[in-house]
Order: sequence, then structure tokens, then C-alpha cells
Amino acid sequence: MSDYLADVQKFAPKADAAVVDKIVKYCGIALRNKDSSLVSASDKAELDRVRDGFAKKKLELEPDAADAGIAKVCEKMKGVNQKSRVTFYYLLAEATGTLGKLA
Repeated sequence: MSDYLADVQKFAPKADAAVVDKIVKYCGIALRNKDSSLVSASDKAELDRVRDGFAKKKLELEPDAADAGIAKVCEKMKGVNQKSRVTFYYLLAEATGTLGKLA
């Protein structure tokens, strides 16, 4: 858990540990596999899964708002080759003002 929090804090220094923990629990078994624990920002199908999964189901975002938030996160994490799913999801919630839905 502390590794996830440390990674999130690289982009959001005041990240809420409780929210990070809830994202880790939400991701569950996906975090055990290296490939599924990462988000590929260059893969449109992957970003669509983020939009239609986490953004829609957990953050209750409309597709346009989710796409705008995903674009912001991709820009923020631009220099990172291996984007942690937990960090990506946290930053998405932060970018769309929906962190409260995870608290």
C-alpha cells in the first residue's frame, strides 16, 4: 500500500491515503499482474476501458467528462512510461473533482 501512496504522491503530494487504499481495493486482483496494474495511455481501447469502467461505475462520470479527465491525466503523466493504475485512477478522480465519491 505504501508503494502506491508514494507513487500517487509524486503527482499529488497531499494525496489522501484512505482514498488510495480504496482504489487499491477496487482494483483488487488486477494489481497482481504487472500488465493489468498499468494503464497504457497510447492504447485507445485501454483508455476506453478506464472510461467505461472506473470513471463510469465508480466516479459516475459522463463519457465526455471522463474523456476530458483522462486526457488531463495522460498529459500530467506524460513522461512516465509505466503508469500505475492506482495513480492514474487517483489523478482521474482529482482532475474531475470526484475524489469525494471515493472517500
